[in-house]
Amino acid sequence: MWAKRQETKLLEHDHTAWKTHSNPVILAMKTFDNPRNNSPLSSRRGIKDRNIGKQVVQEHLASLNEFKSPGPDQLHPRVLKELAEVISEPLAIIFESSWRTGEVPADWRRANVVPIFKKGKKNDPNNYRPVSLTSIPGKILEKIIKEVVCEHLETNAVIANSQHGFTKNKSCQTNLISFFDRVTSWVDTGNAVDVAYLDFSKAFDKVPHDLLANKLVKCGLDKTTVRWICNWLSERTQRVLTNASYSSWKEVTSGVPQGSVLGPVLFNIFINDLDEGLEGTIIKFADDTKLGGIANTPEDRSRIQNDLDRLERWAKTNKMKFNRDKCKILHFGRKNGNQRYRMGDAWLDSSVCEKDLGVLVDNKLNMSQQCDAAAKKANGILACINRGIASRSREVMLPLYSALV
Repeated sequence: MWAKRQETKLLEHDHTAWKTHSNPVILAMKTFDNPRNNSPLSSRRGIKDRNIGKQVVQEHLASLNEFKSPGPDQLHPRVLKELAEVISEPLAIIFESSWRTGEVPADWRRANVVPIFKKGKKNDPNNYRPVSLTSIPGKILEKIIKEVVCEHLETNAVIANSQHGFTKNKSCQTNLISFFDRVTSWVDTGNAVDVAYLDFSKAFDKVPHDLLANKLVKCGLDKTTVRWICNWLSERTQRVLTNASYSSWKEVTSGVPQGSVLGPVLFNIFINDLDEGLEGTIIKFADDTKLGGIANTPEDRSRIQNDLDRLERWAKTNKMKFNRDKCKILHFGRKNGNQRYRMGDAWLDSSVCEKDLGVLVDNKLNMSQQCDAAAKKANGILACINRGIASRSREVMLPLYSALV
């Protein structure tokens, strides 16, 4: 009966109120109501042949990690997992109704933000990553919708080949290999090469919802899915949770939630047109971006500068911002003139070594610093084992060495 009431409530919702909502993401949806719309969306089948069945929901519930933290609704994944057979059908009804009506329950748009330490001084708030803990049932529907979105992106080759983050069959390794294969081939043939390591400031948190909604429409997603995502982004609230203390609820006006299922995919769609108009080689892993090119002549170096100017204009148009203090230039090649480049009115600093997706890369393409760092870390772990374990038998030391070192 509870599930039936929820279904009825969602199905009887007045959609005209949603369409006239003051949130700017709704403006992007007007293209769906335009009879003259000739975009690829008019030929999409959407989800008319899809449905969210009990079996699909039960499989997602059964695969939940019971050690994960619950969201603000306090529905623990262990409880949901153990009751999967019982609650899968009512949840399927709610999911189906939510998706088709585009109405997302308020509990699924709330988040507890927990700080995850990255590096540096622990008393500096800037050294923590804010991760959102959201409703577990809401995340399950996110996974189902993500499958639909990813299927569309892959079938229609929407995401540019330069993107290696959160993309099927791509990873940090493919990013590094494909980029440095090209850089080393340039250097091996005697060219000077300049590479700009670019860093967005709070990239995931600054994504404007209205611009993201427009890009979802342009990439050809069906209107039902876009409408649900727009509603999922609208009127979000969050509070900070640390040491069992809560802040007050605050409205979220921009960004895609870090820690959500859909967040990385939506960010990939948002940043997808970053490549447009560039002459150099660009490669991305989510927001980690590298721009490189041959820098033998003044004309070559001018092309790299023009690309940096285009990226700066893209950032302003899309209401994003580069952290210029963290943007660095690496100069490769024996005859490199170490040209200086700028972004906006700020000159970028040159560097002799940068950490690229966890790997230290220096301007001589020498891996010695990476090897030294790995050896130092391994020796530190060995010292801990030496101090903490009295036994020196092979049966004790070999498993510890294999697991930790």
